[in-house]
Amino acid sequence: MNAATSILPLALDITTAVMALSFLLCAWRLLRGPQSIDRVLAIDTMYLNAVALVVLLGIRWQTALLFEAALIVAMLGFASTVAMARYLSRGDVIE
Repeated sequence: MNAATSILPLALDITTAVMALSFLLCAWRLLRGPQSIDRVLAIDTMYLNAVALVVLLGIRWQTALLFEAALIVAMLGFASTVAMARYLSRGDVIE
């Protein structure tokens, strides 16, 4: 076993812990955000953290299915962020 394969599980563990901490801090901002823009940014960052966590689990479990799930979460998160931004700026989503 070479050094690159022995450090990968440790790097995945550290990265997963950091992403989980970031997710929790964004959840705190979502609950405590003084303005709605803060809450939208927190949700946007939370879905990016969720995508990163799903990709990290896909690497750890060596399955391609989780990468497809991460793509779906990313697309849904982008669409919901755009819809929320339009709602907050215009008052409606569909013209």
